[in-house]
Parts: sequence; C-alpha cells; structure tokens
Amino acid sequence: MLVPLTRQKFEQVVPLIATGLQYKYYWGKFSNFLQRLLISVVAIVVILLVTVIFKLEFASIVFVLGVIGAFFWLWYPVFQASMRNLQCRRYKYGGFFRGRVLDWWITDQLMGKTETVNNKGELVIVENREKQINLEVGDDTGFSIEFVAPLRPAHKVITRGQIAEMVVMSNRPDLSSIDEFSDIYFPNRDLWVSDYPYLRRDFFNEIGRRLREDQQQKPRRRRRRVED
Repeated sequence: MLVPLTRQKFEQVVPLIATGLQYKYYWGKFSNFLQRLLISVVAIVVILLVTVIFKLEFASIVFVLGVIGAFFWLWYPVFQASMRNLQCRRYKYGGFFRGRVLDWWITDQLMGKTETVNNKGELVIVENREKQINLEVGDDTGFSIEFVAPLRPAHKVITRGQIAEMVVMSNRPDLSSIDEFSDIYFPNRDLWVSDYPYLRRDFFNEIGRRLREDQQQKPRRRRRRVED
C-alpha cells in the first residue's frame, strides 16, 4: 500500500532542523568529538592571532566569529543532520508505504582498513568489518525496496511476512519512481531499523495509526451495508 502525503505532512515527518536522534547520530564517537573540539580550539587561536596582528577593530564581528568557532564542536552535528534532511526535503513528493518483509539476510561489509605493526615488527593490515541486515520489503502490486542497515540485537525478531512501514520520496506526483526512502518501522514490534533516523517518529507513528484505523473501519462499513 502506497499513500501519497501532502506537502505539509511530508515536511512534518521529514524535519528541517535535526531531531535528538539525528543529533546523536552525527555526534559520533568520542574520537569525532575530539576532532571537532580541536577544530574549535584552532579556530579561536586563529581568530585571536588575526585580531592582534592586523589590529582589527570590528569587535562585534570578531565576537560573533569567536562564538561560532568556540562552539563548533556543539553545533556542527546539527548542521550535518539538517543538511541531510534538506536533501530529502528537496524531493517534491512523498508517500507512506506499507508492505511486508519478503526476504532478509545478513552480510559482512568492509568499512575500512588500518595498518599496524605487530610484536615482530611486521606490517599488519586490520580490516574493520560490520555486520549488516538486508531487507527486501514489498507489497501485492510487485513494488519492492531493498534496505541495508547495521545489524543490531533487536533485529532478531524480524521474520518474513511482517508488516513494514516507511516514507518514500520521489519527484513524480504519482510516485511511480522512488528516488529515496526512510528508515523502516515494524509496528507489530515497535521496532525501527535504520542507519540514519530520517523521520520525526512521533508524526510518522500518528500517520500510520490513522491509516490502520481507516483500514479497520472499511470492512465494518461494508458489512453494515450487506446487513442493511
């Protein structure tokens, strides 16, 4: 089932400003924080040196630049997430897709390589691999999507035939060609499967709940007509 979303609903469910989960995603590991902190320190030092050497008198501008540089470590994850959200919001049309898991499998993805030296002084290449879950989700019309995300312990409850929901994005009004899609939600398990959390999950869950209620009411209306 694919239901078109109004532009207002689409922009509600795909936020412009980073959500808490999106901020956490781009906050990264401690090493990422240290990198941003180092950039903040370097930025402050450069601004101070330029101010002293060139004897700049634009105090307000220097102050603003100093604040931006000092808090780079804090605001940069918001900027990264917001830019990624903006890429999704550039699509003209969005839809709510509900299908079922047609198949799933696990793969081992090479994320990178590092070189180190062992106790014997020999160069050793260490591969950084990540297990990923691959999902094929489709509906009765033959439409299907392949989705890949990092494997998590909670994913063990996923089975073939389970209902899966997501938001799809397109530049065609009839959604005949899907260019991008969001993370996947399993309503029966209250489980999200994602790499990057694209959606405002509260708005998405509300849309899904209303559609489920509409589907449940349709058979009742038909039965009433038959009885009448």
